[in-house]
Amino acid sequence: MADLRPIAAPFVALGPSGVAVRARLKDLTPEDEKVLRLVGAHLGSLASKDLKARCADGLEHSLESWAARKRDLTAESSSRWAGSITKATHDQWALARRGQAVHAKSLEAGITTIRHRLSLPVGQKGSKRAPGGYRSAHEWFHKTRRLHVLEDRLDQVRADKEESRVHVVRGGKRLLGTRHNLDKAQLTEAEWRERWEAGRWFLQADGESGKRFGNETIRITPEGEVSIKLPAPLADLANARHGRYILAAKVRFPHRGQEWADRVEANRAVAYRLHHDTGRGRWYVDASWQIPPTKTIPLEAALADGVVGVDTNADHLAAWRLDTHGNPIGRPRRFSYDLSGNAQHRDAQVRHALTQLLNWAKTCGVKAVAVEDLDFQAEKTREKHGHKRRFRQLISGMPTGKLRARLTSMADATGITIIAVDPAYTSKWGAQHWQKPTARRTRKTTRHDAASIAIGRRAQGHPIRRRTTPPRAHQSDVHGHRTVQADRRAPGCEEPRPRIPGPRTRSVPPDAASTRATRTSKTVRDVRSDQEWVQGSLLLTD
Repeated sequence: MADLRPIAAPFVALGPSGVAVRARLKDLTPEDEKVLRLVGAHLGSLASKDLKARCADGLEHSLESWAARKRDLTAESSSRWAGSITKATHDQWALARRGQAVHAKSLEAGITTIRHRLSLPVGQKGSKRAPGGYRSAHEWFHKTRRLHVLEDRLDQVRADKEESRVHVVRGGKRLLGTRHNLDKAQLTEAEWRERWEAGRWFLQADGESGKRFGNETIRITPEGEVSIKLPAPLADLANARHGRYILAAKVRFPHRGQEWADRVEANRAVAYRLHHDTGRGRWYVDASWQIPPTKTIPLEAALADGVVGVDTNADHLAAWRLDTHGNPIGRPRRFSYDLSGNAQHRDAQVRHALTQLLNWAKTCGVKAVAVEDLDFQAEKTREKHGHKRRFRQLISGMPTGKLRARLTSMADATGITIIAVDPAYTSKWGAQHWQKPTARRTRKTTRHDAASIAIGRRAQGHPIRRRTTPPRAHQSDVHGHRTVQADRRAPGCEEPRPRIPGPRTRSVPPDAASTRATRTSKTVRDVRSDQEWVQGSLLLTD
């Protein structure tokens, strides 16, 4: 037990701080699409120039430089478009900066592991806490070369960090790399170019409370009318007053539509983003706004009616309901999802599985769902797990971040509390203490089902073991410990009792002498000719 790492206490997860909904822009005219493409391309070029200027400033960025950039953008667009562009630029630069720090930390962890394993003799076995030496001299040699590669990468990242230099690609680094693998991506150069240009457009505007319908740049009325404030160079394309262009399409938000309409009618801030899906040839609009975080309830109140423990896996969620004492109730449930498709397919699969989970938890009458607080950022490196390629693929395929964000948001709408627990040893101890006892002839308990019990018990504050150790006298029956105990169904586990004549064993009837006396055998072959039956006297009755 001394080698076990400390286990953090469970806590109630905070609810979402914002809402985002999406709707499709239908019935757009060719003129509408032309205007949207021109506005997106023009603002996208301004966003690229602003991002370049922000990266050049680095850590020397100040309010004066930000104001100067915004003035330059205002002359070519508008003050509100300029504010949205500069804010998006700052967010993108900060995200790249955080990613740079995470990348440096990952490289440092890999270098430390390789150096430790290279210092050990070849073939030396590792311990539970530290890896051993490499298996062969061939592997040892190649790891020395990889060590130099990682050290060079780390030096470059540290130099970039000291000079406040970040590497950002507008449109996405993955899409940029697809340009060199068009055959594998099954794209033509024209299709890739269209997707690349659409990814670099800029058609998003921040909301502003107190303004008409919550946004002056991209405005959507409660009836669904969409209008855009055109940049100054494109003002001649306006079809309404004040340099605005009204689209022919009407917008209706199926999800949270009433909540959005209430905000718009109250002139509260709503941010919008227009984007084009080149694969489907469709236009979409995203609406987002901030909400006050839901007040969390105490942990004891959330666990008053039991809890549903959930074990997260690469292809399914294993869940089991527990009562207030930590005992599993009913049968385990499994909610599967497939993460082999594109991003939209994966997101839909996750949402469908979480919807089933929350609906089932609500049907059970519980107020809390316990999940693991998973984070595999430091666990995906090749140097940590060596040749365990399948395990690295397994943990890399778990959508931990997406599941956490989706689950907290969807649970807040259904009134279910999410309890996060430490994931340490839940699978191991769950299988050790709960997998075999919960198995039945018609139901096989999996390791993941047992882990869900361990997660639920940890959220409730119970130990994962099924029961505490009884006193020493009760273990040994005060006569010494029983080293060998046969199962009750095993033949010969108990010797037969001695045959004592009497009513307890039924070997001889209790009143055999008063009824009849048998002088002969009960089998015909053993009867001797000189033997005879003796019949007792009949009872005299009146």
